[in-house]
Amino acid sequence: MKLGFVSAILPDQSLENVVKFAATEDYDCVELMCWPAGKAARRYAGVTHVDVTGFRKSDAARVKDIMAAAGVKISGLGYYPNPLTPNRKEGRVYIDHIKRVIRAAELLGVKTVNTFIGRDWTKTVDENWPRFKQVWKPLVKFAGDHGVRIGIENCPM
Repeated sequence: MKLGFVSAILPDQSLENVVKFAATEDYDCVELMCWPAGKAARRYAGVTHVDVTGFRKSDAARVKDIMAAAGVKISGLGYYPNPLTPNRKEGRVYIDHIKRVIRAAELLGVKTVNTFIGRDWTKTVDENWPRFKQVWKPLVKFAGDHGVRIGIENCPM
């Protein structure tokens, strides 16, 4: 078993400082946050240690070099929005960014992207199933096509 943490706990630190902390404290791995750059109102949201917007092979090489120099692995990439929000336009933004995170994971050789399923809070859980299937079946396939698994946060939101 590997011991790690979610980089969101160090929101104001650079990737280099997060990884340095992990190495100094003998952590084996870190889940790196990939929120779109910028602040968010919700705690831990908006933390960006890997900016996946326009992420390229050269960006992946830089991240890999930082991790290798510290001897710390990436356990997964994380982004936890609500893609099932009742605002479909907002949900589309979240879905598109989840795909960017998946593509970045592929470039990094990271096999897991962690996220939140979401929910339309104006509906019951049962009423959310059709939209869940509509959104998540293609996302799971997209992830699989890129050699990535999706880990789901067990969150009561």
